[in-house]
Amino acid sequence: MSDLPSSVAPTAVRLPRYTKTDQEEILGDGADPFGVAATGLTWLPKEEHFGIRHGNRLVAHAGLLRLPVAIGNAETEVVGVGGVAVAPDMQGQGLARLVVTAALDHARAMGPQHALLFCRPPLVPLYQRLGWHQLDKDVLVEQPANRLVTMPLRTMVTPLHDNAHWPSEPVRLFSLPM
Repeated sequence: MSDLPSSVAPTAVRLPRYTKTDQEEILGDGADPFGVAATGLTWLPKEEHFGIRHGNRLVAHAGLLRLPVAIGNAETEVVGVGGVAVAPDMQGQGLARLVVTAALDHARAMGPQHALLFCRPPLVPLYQRLGWHQLDKDVLVEQPANRLVTMPLRTMVTPLHDNAHWPSEPVRLFSLPM
């Protein structure tokens, strides 16, 4: 594990862009860096990006994308959070919390009441520690060729504003997942 120098506190910043090369700088160039290839899903790129640098190296990232959803019969929007990554040699130092917090601070200005993310089951406790709640309903997402599929990963939500309440209703994302 590479410890951050105590005199330099890591800071999350908004990135002007986030490329495949940036992702490889964090996670390496493996075929399945997020461990979700087995789902067979097609994912949307994020539009807003936040990162943490350690020296000249990008070591953490979180992306955002505003998306239309239906919760029960009510159509609304959420801020999708995705592409969350921390370099393996930098994990355990609070960088996920820092980069996700920075992204959510920005998401609050985007308008929607909630942020939504999809994650592998082993990551649920991490997001719970960050204040996210797992949905107990299936979530439908769009896929190419007009397919509608049930999201095989865990769906988690967090409020972006005071008094935001997530109803206990079925959820449909009107797009590819983020």
